[in-house]
Amino acid sequence: QVQLVESGGGLVQAGGSLRLSCAASGRIGGYGMGWFRQAPGKEREFVAHIMWNGVNRYYADSVKGRFTISRDDAKNTVYLQMNSLKPEDTAVYYCAADPRRGSYFNGHAYDYWGQGTQVTVSS
Repeated sequence: QVQLVESGGGLVQAGGSLRLSCAASGRIGGYGMGWFRQAPGKEREFVAHIMWNGVNRYYADSVKGRFTISRDDAKNTVYLQMNSLKPEDTAVYYCAADPRRGSYFNGHAYDYWGQGTQVTVSS
């Protein structure tokens, strides 16, 4: 099975940027990969997904145009580049792997999850 570890979170000012990394202890080739986030007192929400073959990317409307998901299968790593950060982006960000086909937006469809990394955006 695949173990996922997120890193790169931190405290930034509004308008700043962060790049999150998700390092896998196993091969991610052939797996669709996603990013989700959860703010205190709120439900987990979908952020971004990249298909197993990297052909298509999908984003929540709230981050479209600001965030970019990418993957490097040779390094077994997935990234989330976050630009123009807003205070409402503050959350714990989770990496996930291997959703059922057509269910990339649903966290319950993913088999593997990381422990999360905190992103805090100050006003």
